[in-house]
Amino acid sequence: MRRVLAAVFFLTFAAGALTAALVMRHRTLQPQAHAVVATPAQIALAPDSADDADDAGGDNWPDDADTPEQVVYAQPRMLRDAIARLVPRIVGKPNLYFIGFAGDAEEDVFLNEAEYANTLLGKRFGAAGHELLLVNNPATLSRYPLASLTNLETAIDAVAEKMDRDNDILFLLLTSHGTEDHLLYVNMDPLPLDQIAPEDLADIFAKAKIRYKAIVISACYSGGFIDALKDDSTMIVTAARADRSSFGCGSDSDITDFGRAFFVDGLNHNDTFIGAFAEASKLVNQWETRDHEDHSQPQLVTTPRIEAQLKLWRAGIQLGPPVPFIATRPTSDALTVSR
Repeated sequence: MRRVLAAVFFLTFAAGALTAALVMRHRTLQPQAHAVVATPAQIALAPDSADDADDAGGDNWPDDADTPEQVVYAQPRMLRDAIARLVPRIVGKPNLYFIGFAGDAEEDVFLNEAEYANTLLGKRFGAAGHELLLVNNPATLSRYPLASLTNLETAIDAVAEKMDRDNDILFLLLTSHGTEDHLLYVNMDPLPLDQIAPEDLADIFAKAKIRYKAIVISACYSGGFIDALKDDSTMIVTAARADRSSFGCGSDSDITDFGRAFFVDGLNHNDTFIGAFAEASKLVNQWETRDHEDHSQPQLVTTPRIEAQLKLWRAGIQLGPPVPFIATRPTSDALTVSR
């Protein structure tokens, strides 16, 4: 599926015309019988009346946050600031860079998972200073850039410029809902964000030309991304087979089942991604058997080339201690959220 240029946002001030363009690729997400997602409301960003403007904020938009238009306008600055905070690479050895993407604002579980992976890879696996988070959540509108396809492409391109593309490794985590027709759900209602297809990611990486990648997709049906992303120097980990759901999301969850198994257990007990995956697969299988669920069957695709580079990277870092997962409900930014 080709990425399609869908909309350009114009912001105008009374003293003059100031135009900001936000490139959007439009794709409609249809609800699936076995998926845990719903079609996002198609709400206009420029209502005709003040009453409509109040309603257009959506139930999850914080009362004291900037308006949706202001949040959109702030994205280039927020992303530039986040990229500017990346520290220079350490010369003489492969470096690990991390980008976390929490796609759905309706559930805190995705924010929790992305933030924890960010902390874990920084403190335990030597990626400190090389982390960047993109998040959709009402509590983080002023803290992180939005998790949008446009921001993801910009972030990957910017990291590619800072890293050694032929030797460093990009660890990309995408966590959200997924659909049976293999779209990653992206939602920060009422912003009209595009869903992400496997071909979108493949196009981004084809342009970025980052040789070594470890891509983790924590979503239902995420195995459907494998064929578009695999090459001879990429490791791909997915929470489920292409035709299976994964579990553990929802408003009562703190982290997805796969996120807990792979990050909290697997990467705290093992010093390699393959070892973490092996432990995570066993744990997920046990939990799903206990709960009488259809097994999600997490997937791992790897190659000798990426494994050799991961081994070289691992030899160049001092492994940190395990990092505990402390479940928190996001309250930073002191925003009151109407639900």
